[in-house]
Amino acid sequence: MFTQNLTRTLTKRVLGSDLVDLLTGPHGVDRYTELVTPTWTLGEPRAKVIDVRRSTARSVTLTLAPNASFRSAHTVKAGQYVTVTVDIDGRRHARCYSPANAEGSSTIELTIGHHERGLVSNYLYERARRGMVVGLTGVGGDFVLPARGPRRPRRILFVSGGSGITPVMAMLRTLIAEQHVDTAGGELAFVHYARNPAEACYRDELAAMPGVRVLHGFTRSGSGELAGRFGPEHLTAAMPSPDAVFVCGPTALVDAVREHCDNVCTESFVPPVIEAPENVSGGRITFADSGIDAVDDGRSLLDQAESAGLTPANGCRMGICHTCTRRKNAGTVRNLTTGAVSTAPDEDIQICVSVPVGDIDLSL
Repeated sequence: MFTQNLTRTLTKRVLGSDLVDLLTGPHGVDRYTELVTPTWTLGEPRAKVIDVRRSTARSVTLTLAPNASFRSAHTVKAGQYVTVTVDIDGRRHARCYSPANAEGSSTIELTIGHHERGLVSNYLYERARRGMVVGLTGVGGDFVLPARGPRRPRRILFVSGGSGITPVMAMLRTLIAEQHVDTAGGELAFVHYARNPAEACYRDELAAMPGVRVLHGFTRSGSGELAGRFGPEHLTAAMPSPDAVFVCGPTALVDAVREHCDNVCTESFVPPVIEAPENVSGGRITFADSGIDAVDDGRSLLDQAESAGLTPANGCRMGICHTCTRRKNAGTVRNLTTGAVSTAPDEDIQICVSVPVGDIDLSL
């Protein structure tokens, strides 16, 4: 083991040296090492798909093995998301997915649902295979458990709907691994809503999970332990007066849990409603790094950049993950989620939720 670690360290130092960087310019050493092994890169976090499972008709579960570039730069806490990038028809697309594995795992488990207009989700659902390599461009999110110790709640209720189950599974698996019930005297309950039993992910594992009270509600089926939508009866059946509630799912579910519970930590995977401005500025957008100009048509800078043939990195497309952040050299923009207008030069903006107000110069 010592010899292997020493070899890895020396290899990394050699490949990362200024001499090797000079000899492999302008493309860099990664463009050569990836020809040997696609995940063998110094500066570009990637992962290989090592397992593919389709346990339900509307989802696929992928197990990813991240490369050293990702592992050395990122620690994924239970409940956070990772940004996955794939190339589809010659264009790079990025989306945020919450891993379902326990914190500290050497692999990343993603369960991805099939959605009618989900470009990346549907691509992975249909075409993911063992050996496939995807990019991993970042980790984020504040939907996480409090650290172990006196500040962590003892009685915790989890609620999720649809694909919102994945960050909750990460939290439950982490708490089980940390023996929250056995050693800390904790109590755990989980309410999950799905359309029907066939689409409820992780049912067998949840049924066998020690020390967790699990209740299912099926919105389009008469079966399940719970009937109807979340309310006082569901709360009483799962865990009356919990110390903390973690909920992830559609906005309506999050709102219902907030109405009936205190100490709620939430995450909603439904993007906010973003309305484009009524009056289009008609200003000139200069994509400075590409030498391309466009006339503002009122859409977000991300949409307009893509229409101009550019492929900027992006993830959530709703102002959460910051993957699309670019430098605004000059000009004025309006944030579509907050309405704030920014005129300062040389500032970083999220182009997925920013629209021009007049002429703008963007590093892209």
